[in-house]
Amino acid sequence: MSSVLGIGCDIAGVERFRKWVSSPAMIARFFNSKEILYDSSASEQRLCEHYAVRFAAKEAFSKALGTGLSGFDLRDVYIVKDKNSRPFVAVQGRAREVLEKICGKNCSVHVSLSHEKEYAMAFVVIEG
Repeated sequence: MSSVLGIGCDIAGVERFRKWVSSPAMIARFFNSKEILYDSSASEQRLCEHYAVRFAAKEAFSKALGTGLSGFDLRDVYIVKDKNSRPFVAVQGRAREVLEKICGKNCSVHVSLSHEKEYAMAFVVIEG
């Protein structure tokens, strides 16, 4: 029987990411290459929402884990989509090690994302 091992929620202001989208170095510092949006037709607003919701997910994951953002690289926690475009949290490297140490090797990480013009929100549940 599985149980909830942790929950985390975070909200991010989309406007905060305007300066980030014009700085490839900032994007590369916090986001895994698998979550970087390379769509040249995407509007600045779309890019800001994309990165804001993913950053909120990283924060929500760290809260669910109970570690805060320390102990692992933020690029090791990233959002990808399955074949049905459903988002899920992928975890690798040191973040995977910390997750398995705290929650066990067979835990599952669930995520819900939402964004609109001004805010992006993520909710994460770790189950084991």
